[in-house]
Amino acid sequence: MLTPKQKAYLKSLASKIPATFQIGKDGLNDNLLIDVLNYLNRHEIIKISILQNSNVDAEDVIKFFLTKQIEFVQKIGRQMIFYKHSNNVKDPIVLPIKK
Repeated sequence: MLTPKQKAYLKSLASKIPATFQIGKDGLNDNLLIDVLNYLNRHEIIKISILQNSNVDAEDVIKFFLTKQIEFVQKIGRQMIFYKHSNNVKDPIVLPIKK
C-alpha cells in the first residue's frame, strides 16, 4: 500500500509521461494485462487512458489491476496512473520512505 507522500511523488513522475496504453472497445482482456505487466516490469510506472468507445469505466479498470498486485496511484478524468515495483529496471524509482 502506498502512502500519500509516495503517491504524490509518483504523480509528479507520471505528469511527464504520455498515456502508454489505451483501453477501447475490446475492454479488459488477458492480452492487455500481459502487455501492461511487461511494460511495468521495464518502467515501474504507467499511465492508461480509457477511450470514449470503451464499455468499461475507471472503477472496472482499477479493480482489474488491483487484483494483479498493481498499485493504483491516481485517476484524472479518463486517465489513470499505476505503479508496480520491479527488480528488472536499470534505474528504479526510489519511493519516499514510509514512516
